[in-house]
Amino acid sequence: MSSSIPQGAPSDLQEHLARLEQLGLLTRIDRPIDKDSELHPLARWQFQGGLHETERRAFLFTNVLGAKGEAYDIPVVVGGLAASPAIYAAGLGVPVDQIGEVWVKAMAAPVAPVLVTDAPCQEVVLTGADLATPGGGLGHLPVPISTPGFDAAPYLTATLCVTRDPENGVQNMGTYRAQLKADDRLGVRMATRLSGAGGYLHWQKYKALGQPMPCAIVIGCAPAVLFTGPQKLPIDQDEMAVAGGLMGRPVRTVRCKTIDLVVPADSEIVIEGLIDTDLLEPEGPFGESHGHVALEDFNMSMRVTAITRKHKPVFVSIVSQVTPSESSVLKKVAYEPMFLQHLKQVLGIRGIKRVVMHEPLTNLRKVIFLQFAKGTPKPEVWRGLQGAATLQAQCGKLVIAVSEDINPENADAIFWSLAYRSDFSEDLLVTPYRSSGHGPKSGRGALEGTLLIDATLKHEMPPLALPAEQYMTKAKAIWEELDLPRIAPQSPWHGYELGDWAPEWTGFADAAVAGDWRATGDQTFARRRGGLKPETPVRAAEAPKKT
Repeated sequence: MSSSIPQGAPSDLQEHLARLEQLGLLTRIDRPIDKDSELHPLARWQFQGGLHETERRAFLFTNVLGAKGEAYDIPVVVGGLAASPAIYAAGLGVPVDQIGEVWVKAMAAPVAPVLVTDAPCQEVVLTGADLATPGGGLGHLPVPISTPGFDAAPYLTATLCVTRDPENGVQNMGTYRAQLKADDRLGVRMATRLSGAGGYLHWQKYKALGQPMPCAIVIGCAPAVLFTGPQKLPIDQDEMAVAGGLMGRPVRTVRCKTIDLVVPADSEIVIEGLIDTDLLEPEGPFGESHGHVALEDFNMSMRVTAITRKHKPVFVSIVSQVTPSESSVLKKVAYEPMFLQHLKQVLGIRGIKRVVMHEPLTNLRKVIFLQFAKGTPKPEVWRGLQGAATLQAQCGKLVIAVSEDINPENADAIFWSLAYRSDFSEDLLVTPYRSSGHGPKSGRGALEGTLLIDATLKHEMPPLALPAEQYMTKAKAIWEELDLPRIAPQSPWHGYELGDWAPEWTGFADAAVAGDWRATGDQTFARRRGGLKPETPVRAAEAPKKT
């Protein structure tokens, strides 16, 4: 990160965007863009177009139109939170390789928020009749359609939905989708699966009290605050305090104008309202993060009581749906180091080197790869497999252990390891009674099984049959000298030994590349013998006989 860019986490979204621009990680798009049919498809090409994650950028759309020609004076940013790990890291003010460490410290040492009375997020306040006027309430916000052709309406996606437990007063912040229904009404979906999202648990308590549930939906704030929403923190842990731990300073908060909740004071936009605990409203369809379209369900109905915002806010949306996506990067960069820390520090698993959550199409949660050091004892491998499968209820339907020579980010290498390093009669375990978790509801049961596979190297094997590293490196230099099409080496890209190899065979190989293969032929001619079946291993035939 450039030394001219301030260190530490940015205080609000616009400071973050300014830093991204300095870092060359933001692209301004001034061309007119239709938010309802063009905006998300354009941003989606960063993930579906074969770009490496280092080439992805935050897109700041400054000339946003609606399907009916509406012009919006609020710019929209997509990809500004986590189009890439580098963008996510900039939101915390740390290098990419320190993301996990910052999260672990923040959860261990949260910093309580502070309350202020003068807040940028309340420079403009809309209430009452202003909300019901067409184009005056939710209609004045440039809310994009995420999955044109399938979504039933524009959706708020990059949200922090703030609710409070009516019994203990602890607030919860979750990232939940919200469908535009009217200028003063939203359809809100808070997950009920597993033990239930924090907001849903609060809704149940308000329902028991016979009261509507106050809810504040924050759109755009300091990335460190927003990053807490997708994480699975303990229900009664105040995410605002964890965000303070991420930032290294208290989050400034302010009381809402029409409901009894506090929100980040430096937010861009806040939508206040009351969620009905008696009647539910059809919501959806909507393209979900599990990669399928979520069909129409009955979900919560929220009556908007106020919209507050900065004079010149920026509206933030995220690319979700099929992974990889901004939504999956938000989780991946934090989940992986947290899982590794759990296995290493909490469970004390010996030999564990990496945890990689498979991102393309499977959306992280379902498929986890564990990389182990060579020679890790089998019981440690299995403790690691079981630990990764049980840390979070929604993560680890399929967990595969591989050795350190296998790149767990290369699915082809994983299949190679499965094909040649696993005996499925003893290296595979299926356990029942796992919740089916996050996924399409069509035809799915509530329970499914967990599959654990040990695909580590269990004995010495011959070398990988690719040219040795020095020859591939030299050939790559020639490739580039010839200005041939750009290549991106995929591991494994050179041969290497796997334990079953003899020094004399290295001699044969060195002689071959030196053009001295005839000398090898002279040596083997002198070793001819009879009485053997073809394909008898030389070592078996020439091994000294035991006396």
